[in-house]
Amino acid sequence: MANRFLRPNLIHRFSTVSPVGPPTTVIPEILSFDQPKQDVDLDLSDQARLFASVPISTLLRSTAVLHATSIGPMVDLGSWLMSSKLMDTTVTRDLILRVVKGTFYDHFCAGEDAAAAARRVSSMYESTGLKGMLVYGVEHAEDSGACDENIQKFIETVEAAKTLPTSHLSSVVIKITAICPMNLLKRVSDLLRWQYKNPNFKLPWKLNSFPVFSGLSPLYHTTSEPEPLTAEEERELEKAHERLKSVCKRCQESNVPLLIDAEDTILQPAIDYMAYWSAIMFNSDKDRPIVYNTIQAYLKDAGERLHLSLRESEKMNVPIGFKLVRGAYMSSEARLADSLGHKSPVHDTIQDTHDCYNECMNFLMEKASNGSGIAVILATHNTDSGKLGARKASELGIDKENGKIEFAQLYGMSDALSFGLKRAGFNVSKYMPYGPVDTAVPYLIRRAYENRGMMSTGALDRQLMRKELKRRVMGW
Repeated sequence: MANRFLRPNLIHRFSTVSPVGPPTTVIPEILSFDQPKQDVDLDLSDQARLFASVPISTLLRSTAVLHATSIGPMVDLGSWLMSSKLMDTTVTRDLILRVVKGTFYDHFCAGEDAAAAARRVSSMYESTGLKGMLVYGVEHAEDSGACDENIQKFIETVEAAKTLPTSHLSSVVIKITAICPMNLLKRVSDLLRWQYKNPNFKLPWKLNSFPVFSGLSPLYHTTSEPEPLTAEEERELEKAHERLKSVCKRCQESNVPLLIDAEDTILQPAIDYMAYWSAIMFNSDKDRPIVYNTIQAYLKDAGERLHLSLRESEKMNVPIGFKLVRGAYMSSEARLADSLGHKSPVHDTIQDTHDCYNECMNFLMEKASNGSGIAVILATHNTDSGKLGARKASELGIDKENGKIEFAQLYGMSDALSFGLKRAGFNVSKYMPYGPVDTAVPYLIRRAYENRGMMSTGALDRQLMRKELKRRVMGW
């Protein structure tokens, strides 16, 4: 008989009593560490097999771009150029953007408009078998007018997705920060935090949602009772609701899943709140959720919040989708927490983050495998997590084709892992932002910093690509 037991740290992480707000007790899931029932073909060492579908011209460009982003001073120089006053002068701006477009942009982005991005998704699937996740690459909006413009772009994304075969595209992605002004998201997050601290605090505008806090959630952003939303702010919030509803409705009609991206903790409560009420409203298909929320495993409260929201969704009989990621705002979270005299909400060590990600992954996969109304996207560049997820799927006998479990990586990154998972029979998608080159600059800067250094997530790809180029040139 297989050995099944509770990990001690799961008891600590997923069962707590909140020092502020209502008691929170979450029963930890029993995890299985059985040996897999069958071998999983996830060999990431055979570069010839992994990159067999990639033409040599693409290999050359990818190798050059990833090598450039691994050089720290070059990344710093490029980031400075794209953020400098040189971008304010037409001549130098056009020159910089032309260079960026032919190198980093073409490597990490899918095109300048939705139609071009859809064509890139189609060509990628036909050559590699990898699916696409389409997202208009705008970061945030400061006012209602910008939000109105952005929602039209997100709707165009759904329309472009409809032109693709269902086999080519896994989902479209939306950023709440692009359809609701940032200052309003901060205000709503403050009010939600204060209500969690003081349950009698009334929020007349609040819609039905799942829990967005746990006993481990950071509440230091809100140190005093916020002013209620003004009448104008309530109208603006309703407009944001309507924008999100409009894209959810189109996704529901087209049967295209919608992934809601995560942000930093100063804004995340409002984003979770909007994601969960939209899931309650639009996830009517018990077999395939439309709305997915994102869980960031580098946060200390990630596992507990995941359990709470999933428990509530089961109680309400509402299916839900989750995208599990590690997280992208570690430095800014640490700086803000330190400025307010608190510890960072991010795990203290990278190993703690790895452990949290893998524990959440195991929990979600077991839930998805036992008939629960959830679907899971395991977004990871970590090869150990990829291999663990593949073994877990084999152990649980998960149907790789039913769409309940899929893996994802960013376009232009971790291709070896993507190809390896695909060869093992899994649905694998690439997160593919599109939009004008200048709007993609913040995204490109983040990707460059993620790839810098010998220990970056791109190190394995660089090594394997160079090896494959040498093999092809030498005719081995």
